[in-house]
Amino acid sequence: MQLDAADRKILASLQADGRMTIQALSEEIGLSPSPCLRRVRLMEDGGVIKGYVAVVDQKAVGLPVSVFISIKLERQKDEELDRFGAAIRSWPEVLECYLMTGQRDFLLRVVCADLAAYETFLREKLTRIDNVSSIESSFALAQVKYTNVLPIGP
Repeated sequence: MQLDAADRKILASLQADGRMTIQALSEEIGLSPSPCLRRVRLMEDGGVIKGYVAVVDQKAVGLPVSVFISIKLERQKDEELDRFGAAIRSWPEVLECYLMTGQRDFLLRVVCADLAAYETFLREKLTRIDNVSSIESSFALAQVKYTNVLPIGP
């Protein structure tokens, strides 16, 4: 989907406030409400806008620990990579998972309440996946920056 300047303005505004009304959005970007709504719907239907969520503070809900986990598999065949991905998709502790280049095969971002909860996750889930040869965990001491706003630009 080709995005023009108006589409990019819409996306920038919705990233700042996903709850804004079409009226407010149209006023902010300088389009009338009907064409503004049509553009939003086209971007939703085209998969540019994937959904709308509330951004929740992980500490406020009792999940202050962030762990970045590097995973190395014994074999990197397609079916093995797919099997690992399928295993972790249903685990709510895993917020992000990336297939990587370099020394490790996957990088995960996991949140949990404390070290005991992480140990349970590690022992009862992660170490039970076949084909995992190594697991390296790094605990975040502080969050220096977090955003889910993409730098779309004009």
